[in-house]
Amino acid sequence: MSYALILSDGKPGHENQSKALAEGLGLSFRIVPCVFPSKACKTLSYLLDRLGIRPNLTGVPLPEDRPSLLIGAGSNTFYTLKVLKRALGVPCVAVLTPGGYRFGGFDAVLAPVFDTPPDLPNVIRMPTNLTPARPDFYVEQTKAFRERYTQTKPRAVAVIVGGRNAIADVTPGWLGDQLRRIFDATPDCEHWVTTSRRTSPEAEAVVDSFPFDYRLIFSRERFNPIPAFVTSCETLFVTADSTGMLSEAVAIGTSAVEVLDNLSAKAGKFGRFVDGLCEAGYAHRFDGTLGHATRKVDPAPVMAAVRERIGL
Repeated sequence: MSYALILSDGKPGHENQSKALAEGLGLSFRIVPCVFPSKACKTLSYLLDRLGIRPNLTGVPLPEDRPSLLIGAGSNTFYTLKVLKRALGVPCVAVLTPGGYRFGGFDAVLAPVFDTPPDLPNVIRMPTNLTPARPDFYVEQTKAFRERYTQTKPRAVAVIVGGRNAIADVTPGWLGDQLRRIFDATPDCEHWVTTSRRTSPEAEAVVDSFPFDYRLIFSRERFNPIPAFVTSCETLFVTADSTGMLSEAVAIGTSAVEVLDNLSAKAGKFGRFVDGLCEAGYAHRFDGTLGHATRKVDPAPVMAAVRERIGL
């Protein structure tokens, strides 16, 4: 039976993108951990890749049965993709830009456009991160949400709050201003909210101070309402600090997407990501008014390009 072997660095965002690719290609998958044993070993891999030398530095075992495809996302997986490709003689796909490694040797590289990837035959540009789009998953998760909460108004909007990272922050003052403007712009709707693992206690306290009809505070509860948000809400308000959350919002459902722009002046590629979404009509920067940006990213062209590259 055809299957994809996924090399996972243990990061959910990376692993989920690899799963999304396998599912989009109609392949089952198996997952094996793939992490360099030390920073020195990873540094060595960059040199060995330039020289075309392929020892198995991560120790990933060869599978007993031959997969149809190798997939990896994240810098811990890219070198080993080439190691296994040489050993097994099967195509490999790098998800995300393999910075520091040669692009040659990958049958396809799925690179986000905000990384400004080089113009090479094996580079396939993506407007967002890959997002799993299994309808049954969203049906099941929405059902689980409905078992927890009963909507009473015909229309609902949702706020997805991230947190601090290297290029963004969710300060209490900024968040309070954004939430007030959201409530003012959507007076006839129910208001739902979820925070995330990166949301600070101070920001969560601000969320608690607003009259949300449904709220999930990540530090107190471990349920994921986002699948229900993207399938059920008229508008999604998403902080700009997470490409993963924004990618899901512009790929699934029919909700309009409003970006709560908390990026710093040094946002770089993250700023380009948001700019690209807004310019293409996938999202709108929230300015107190609603942009009604309901266009959704179609994964079909990316999947077709990968199929062509790997001969599937």
